[in-house]
Amino acid sequence: MMQHRFLVFILILIDWITASAAWFCFYYFRKTSIEHSEFSVNASFYMGMMIVPILWVLLYYLQGTYHDIKRIYRLRIFNLSFAATFMGSVAIFFALLLDDAIVEYQQYYRSVIFLFLIHFSFSLIPRLVFSSILVNRIHSGKYRFKTLLIGGSDKAVDIYNEIIAMPKSIHEFIGFVNINGVDKLLDNRLPYLGHLNDLETVLRDYPVEEVIIALESTEHEKLRSIVSRFDGGGIRVNILPDLYDILSGSVKMTNLFGTLLIEVNADSMPVWQQAIKRFLDVFLSVLATLLLIPVFLFLAIAVKMSSPGPILFFQERVGRNGRPFKIIKFRTMYVGSEKAGPQLSSSNDPRITPIGRFMRKLRLDEFPQFINVIKGDMSLVGPRPERQYYIDKIVEFEPQYLHLTKVRPGITSWGQVKYGYAENVEQMLQRMKFDLLYLKNRSLALDFKIMLYTVMIVIRAKGK
Repeated sequence: MMQHRFLVFILILIDWITASAAWFCFYYFRKTSIEHSEFSVNASFYMGMMIVPILWVLLYYLQGTYHDIKRIYRLRIFNLSFAATFMGSVAIFFALLLDDAIVEYQQYYRSVIFLFLIHFSFSLIPRLVFSSILVNRIHSGKYRFKTLLIGGSDKAVDIYNEIIAMPKSIHEFIGFVNINGVDKLLDNRLPYLGHLNDLETVLRDYPVEEVIIALESTEHEKLRSIVSRFDGGGIRVNILPDLYDILSGSVKMTNLFGTLLIEVNADSMPVWQQAIKRFLDVFLSVLATLLLIPVFLFLAIAVKMSSPGPILFFQERVGRNGRPFKIIKFRTMYVGSEKAGPQLSSSNDPRITPIGRFMRKLRLDEFPQFINVIKGDMSLVGPRPERQYYIDKIVEFEPQYLHLTKVRPGITSWGQVKYGYAENVEQMLQRMKFDLLYLKNRSLALDFKIMLYTVMIVIRAKGK
């Protein structure tokens, strides 16, 4: 983790310095060649030197340049630099240069072309040097990815021998975990860290960055049960492909010296969309909280008058990567409704107050969760968070549910929109299918669609 943060800091520093140097050169060119005046520093110069480099770094961040930085390679850094420079140059042109006093329109073209060329050349060369040094250090063994091999059979031995025989392998095996309890053919090659039943302990005690599961991709049941044990945390999980996987395009080649592996837990949402999603979460939640203050006051009075007890209801739920948090709701049930233990609500649940029934129809009880979103516990859109008690019950039937804990839970979800509130574990399993579908296809466009459907449910009072 410290190594990752240090590398990110170095690249951000490089980007900030090169962006500052490029803007200085462009400002000089703009004054002397476009405006035909003497170069001099003023308030606008200092403002540009402070703000413009920060905006470039922010654009790089939205691109995902600083995410998983150890996996940056030269071609990717070239593509990222070209795309960012093009978008950034166009944005600066419309924001800062379009109102320049000019004699002919060709001066506009000269300005934006020079800005693109000077920034691209200034930023690309140091970035290529940085990525080259990083790649060389990875191939030399200084920055290799600490890898756990799951399996102890002939297949595990074959994949181990294939990887260590590569001239520039990116994997540093820290040990293996046995699946069957009998096959331990790797004993003389790698440290034995435990059985598959000890996987959670191994992941906690060792700095695992990658996992290779030595099973064929056709062994669906075994693979599904193993993969479901990984709940995020930045660990990349790989399996071995068969011929069909290769022909269907499931195997992605990003490294000439890599082996044939399928990454099974890749996030479908690009990093730049994740950054925008988080920005929109906070912005829209703050805006909604301010605009809905009169509604909050009305609901608070209604809840207080409906029955004795607090206005707000706090309950522990499981969030991203299995971390617990306190979800905030308007209270819709009578106090002491779960004295007999955790219970799911039903359509005609006598524990629900009259005002609570109305609020649930319109999903008004969920409004305080905008605070959870601002705090970072939740997102506007994501799988609904559950209590650990019910997660344990669901996992007994379907281990894949643990995949839903890889992302921030949401105020609304695809499962909530399509299915509504679940009244028992069987219905929770049905709703889970929609949330898993969302997880494998999530995007900003899908988030907007889900939010639109949620608004329609609130307007039509069709909440279940």
